[in-house]
Amino acid sequence: MLINPAWAQGAPAQGSGFESLILIVLMFAVLYFLMIRPQMKRAKEHKTMIEALQKGDEVVAAGGMLGRISKIGDSYVTLEIADNVEVQVQRPAVQLVLPKGTLKNIQ
Repeated sequence: MLINPAWAQGAPAQGSGFESLILIVLMFAVLYFLMIRPQMKRAKEHKTMIEALQKGDEVVAAGGMLGRISKIGDSYVTLEIADNVEVQVQRPAVQLVLPKGTLKNIQ
């Protein structure tokens, strides 16, 4: 044997479980501030935007569909996507409220 077994063994782990606990708490804090907190903030902003929808708002629905709100219910919104063409979408499907007059500029 070329290597003495005593030299091949690593040093025994020295330190308390408290240091490991601090490391885990620190990793969770970084995860919270980089991932969880920004996602919660975006969800809160989306919820307030959906609650503030009004008849006549120009919006972008999921899938990229542009339209003007013609009717609002508790769970659904009716969008006028063209003259005499209306579709119903769920309120959470509204992704973005556009500035007034955007639809006229696009057509």
